[in-house]
Amino acid sequence: MKIHMISETAFVTKGQGVDTAFVELVELLREKDDIEVVINNEGTGDLLHSHTYGPYYFWTGRKYKGRRILTVHVIPDSIKGSLPMWRRLLPLAKAYFKMVYSYADMLIALSPVVENTIKDLGVRTPIVKIYNPISVDQWKRTPENRKKGRTLLKLSETDIVILGVGQLQERKGVEDFIDIAKALPDCKFVWTGGRPFGIFTEGINRINDKIERAPRNIHFAGQHKLTDMPAIYAAADVFLFPSFQENCPLAPLEAAASGMPVIFRDLKEYTLLYKNPYLKASNKADFIALTKRLINDKRFYIDAIEISTKLIEQFDKNIIRSELIDLYKQVISIY
Repeated sequence: MKIHMISETAFVTKGQGVDTAFVELVELLREKDDIEVVINNEGTGDLLHSHTYGPYYFWTGRKYKGRRILTVHVIPDSIKGSLPMWRRLLPLAKAYFKMVYSYADMLIALSPVVENTIKDLGVRTPIVKIYNPISVDQWKRTPENRKKGRTLLKLSETDIVILGVGQLQERKGVEDFIDIAKALPDCKFVWTGGRPFGIFTEGINRINDKIERAPRNIHFAGQHKLTDMPAIYAAADVFLFPSFQENCPLAPLEAAASGMPVIFRDLKEYTLLYKNPYLKASNKADFIALTKRLINDKRFYIDAIEISTKLIEQFDKNIIRSELIDLYKQVISIY
């Protein structure tokens, strides 16, 4: 069985979550020799599995009628706080994504919210729910990685480091992250991530102004290569994820896999998605209080690491790989 896996992120927006999911899924499928994977323009396969939804998806898909699978990483609500004038664009986004989802012959919903959104748009394409996989070994914390990460980020061995990862946009909660850093001056805060949409980022001028006036204990490290991220996670002591909208985010799971506490914003998406408990904050005050407690209460910190360990069990890469191969076989057999 030969899978043609495509993603337009390989051409235009490397380093963000969809691209990471694409790269890691290709690596996961290639771990064994029971399946062959070609990517983008490397060749053709028995079916098409796309991670993006632009012209390349439609153009490549014309050869795969009846055998088109799309992993739905993005829903219309994903543009909220990401693009300027998103309120005006939302009706157009809904119409476009309905066309995108309908073009596929099978949709992979990464979370219950994604599945419900597809159905609410009136799309009739069959849906299967399969999560993003996490490779624990890839993100495992080691002394070597911790030293490398702290050197990379110019941190000392004694710094208490609070990490945030995501695009520099309103939706990701970067402004709250800055305010939390102001409230905890004895900690070092690091935000890793860039702007794939450039000047078309929602609130870019306001966020730039806030970054310029940010306290000295926060460092904006820019976008790093995927290969650097295990070291960056290992350099940190606590991970904050203040995003306002997500589907099945990879960054907090990667942070959890690296062996540190993760604090999520309290969102409905996570309540529906996660099977195990997780630390959550309703507002900035909650983020500050939980972070302080993690820093000062060793028992609570150890318990929080255990919460992270349990959280990622749901995203076991071997189970998800098996689910994907079963799906591929099903689509090919129907065709």
